[in-house]
Amino acid sequence: NKRECIVMPASKLVGEVLRIMQLHGYLGEIEYIDDGRFGKYRAQLLGRINECKAIRPRYPAKAKEIASFERQYLPARGLGILILSTNKGIMTSEEARRGGLGGVLLAYVY
Repeated sequence: NKRECIVMPASKLVGEVLRIMQLHGYLGEIEYIDDGRFGKYRAQLLGRINECKAIRPRYPAKAKEIASFERQYLPARGLGILILSTNKGIMTSEEARRGGLGGVLLAYVY
């Protein structure tokens, strides 16, 4: 029932993950706050996130293995996103599969 959350410390990786979540409709407006130390992100919550977790350890996944990781981490087919770090940047599993890319698993959201 919260309207916003503060994510700290800020980094490029965290910013890209938040941006992907925003593009897929899980978050509203994202704002970077420079506090003179590490920085923070303020993200507006839309109430669409049931679970959002980092994947530890960060498993490497080939392009053909991504579907098995989706079955492992997401509750149903077509529900939620799996976020990967590839050599072309941070992207979802669907974008990586279309490009034939593998990468390292970072997080999942549904």
